[in-house]
Formats: sequence, structure tokens, C-alpha cells
Amino acid sequence: MNQNIIKVFTGQRRVGKSYLIYQIIQLLQKSHREDKIIYINKEDLAFSFIKTAKDLHDYVLQHKSRSGTTYVFIDEIQDISDFGSALRSLLLDEDVDLYCTGSNANLLSTDISGHLSGRYIEISVYSLSYPEFLNFHQLQKGKKSLDQYMKFGGLPYLVHLELTDSVVFEYLKNIYNTIVFRDVVHRYGVRNVHFLEQLVLFLAAHTGSIFSAKKISDFLKSQRVNIAPNQVQTYVQHLTNAFLIHPASRYDMVGKRMFEIGEKYYFENLGIRNGIWGYRLEDAGKIMENIVYNHLLFQGFDVKVGQLKNKEIDFIAEKEGEKAYIQVALNIHDPKTMEREFGNLQAIDDNYPKTVITMDSYSGNTVEGIQTIDLISFLDHEEVAAH
Repeated sequence: MNQNIIKVFTGQRRVGKSYLIYQIIQLLQKSHREDKIIYINKEDLAFSFIKTAKDLHDYVLQHKSRSGTTYVFIDEIQDISDFGSALRSLLLDEDVDLYCTGSNANLLSTDISGHLSGRYIEISVYSLSYPEFLNFHQLQKGKKSLDQYMKFGGLPYLVHLELTDSVVFEYLKNIYNTIVFRDVVHRYGVRNVHFLEQLVLFLAAHTGSIFSAKKISDFLKSQRVNIAPNQVQTYVQHLTNAFLIHPASRYDMVGKRMFEIGEKYYFENLGIRNGIWGYRLEDAGKIMENIVYNHLLFQGFDVKVGQLKNKEIDFIAEKEGEKAYIQVALNIHDPKTMEREFGNLQAIDDNYPKTVITMDSYSGNTVEGIQTIDLISFLDHEEVAAH
């Protein structure tokens, strides 16, 4: 705060970006009463006249304080065309402190970064973590609350709803429709809406599986639906930009390079995934893996999928030059499963922490230094590498 740098809150719709802004405004109203606050909400019809960079620039200059600092908050800034030009110009005024939110990743990769390289900071806002979910709903840590979290996800507004399937999934389906139609169909002019929705269902059914646009294209051709692989990839990128899904790139641990094809995709909010696909027993492993991936993101890690010759490492989590290797398994009762999960980690030739996460609690010895931890303890832990 009070620095000549733009604060950009990014994330999926309804994860709580606006409320973070409201909290900052409340703080300023108490501690900076003499300063001016301008709040522009592009979801409010009252601000529908602000459509271009010039509209935004003129409005702020017209309403800014003549003396002292003016704090400017712009909600859903991606709905203003060429907004980066306005922000760049407003940043020249040292008496203006800028904050904005956006529900589209594209606003950083092109709109802001191109105009404002080095003059903004991104604050990623995710759905609630498991400890936050417990705090919001005043629940106790345990299998019952974990099941609710795995089923309903962590959108903050659920605190106002009865945690039942019919009520929650109806709300989540409406959020899903808003994301698809406002942030994808309308923004990118998508014509084949039916295919887009089928693609989301495919990603829900194959959460955490290696994704190939060509395989989907070939499958659709067998169903007499002709969609080119590049079109499939374009639609996936739109869904990623809208924060509906997150990509996890595959990393060749031998060649020390990223694979050019074949990523995995995980849902930002599992409640939305379950609302459109269903909460199915056979998907428990996929859902668990998705939760681990989301928690690593939440903790600020860069997360990749590791490929070590013919072995797969579920997650390589990196932050500040440190790494942690993680395998995820519902349980390790079966000797083959145990051999695979621990064997894959044992094949890694370095000394960074290695952990197997399961649903079952376990308090015995390590397997050659490889830790085993249950999902609840992992989600409740401060830092992955501390295991």
C-alpha cells in the first residue's frame, strides 16, 4: 500500500477478490480519513459508461482529490478495453494508489505486462484452503469436514448456504455458467458452445490425466464431430484464462526440459467440477490429487508433473530455489501400489524432501527417508518442505 505500483488481484470469479478490496477500503476509511477513495465496479450498471481506457482515465482525474492521496479500486478491469493505457498514465501521478481485480489471466500476460512491465504486482486469490474452509464454516478438522470440502470446494459464499447437495450444487452450477458464458463465450466470441461444454465435462472426467488435444480431436472424429486439435487447444486456453482450470506442465527430469505436448489440468474449484460432473466414488483419487495440487498453488509453489524415464512423479513443487517431490495415493495397502509410489520417489537422485500423501493416517517409520502423511495433516500443515 502507498507504493507507486499497481496491485492486481487475479482469480476465478467468486473466490473473494472484491471482498479483499472492501477490506482494504475499510482499513483506509479508518486510517486515512482525509484521503479520497474511488471505487469502480464494472459489474455495476452504474459504471457501464466506463468502456474504454479514456473513459477510465477521465473519470479518475475528474474525481481525484486535489490534495492528498487518491486510492483507486477497479473491480473486473478486463471489461474495460485497453485499460493498460489508462493505468500506465494514472501511474505517472504519484498521488494515485491503484488497485484492480481481474477474472482473466490474459489481462496479465498481455494487457498489463505489455504496458506495465515491472510496475505491477500480482496477488493470486484462490478458493479457500481446507483450514480456511473449517474457519469459515466453524467445523472441526476430520473426515466428515474433509469430505464436505472435497465435495463442495472452497468458494467463500458457501458460508451463507446450507451445506447440502441440492443447495450448494445449484449455486455452483450458476457460477459455472457465469464463468463459461461471460469469461469465455462472450469474451472470445466462442461459437461452438456445445463443444466447449463437452470439453469441460471431458476435463472433469479426466482430471489429472495427461491431456492431448490430438487425442480428443481423433475421438471426436470417431463420433463424427470434426474439431481440429488447434481449436481444442484454443478452447482449453480460454478455460485456463478464466481460471476455471489450472495447467500442470510435464517436466523431463532426465533431459531437464519441459515437454511440448501433454499437460495435466486441475480444477480451481472442485465444487464446480463436482457440480457439473458429479461427486463419484471412483473419482476419489482424482479429487484427492486435485486438492493436493491446489494446496501447493495456495502455498505459493510452482507445480509441475515430473517424468523420470518411464516413471511419473505426481508433483514437483518449487519455491525460492527449493524443491519437494510428492506422490498422491488413496492408500498404500496394496504392495504394488506401495512399490510404485515409493519406488518412483526412490529413483530421484537428489536430497530434496520426498513425501507420499494418502487418505489413511500413518505414524510409523519412513521408507528410506521418504515420509508418509495423511491428506488432512498435509492440508493443515504450514509448509510442504517441513515434512
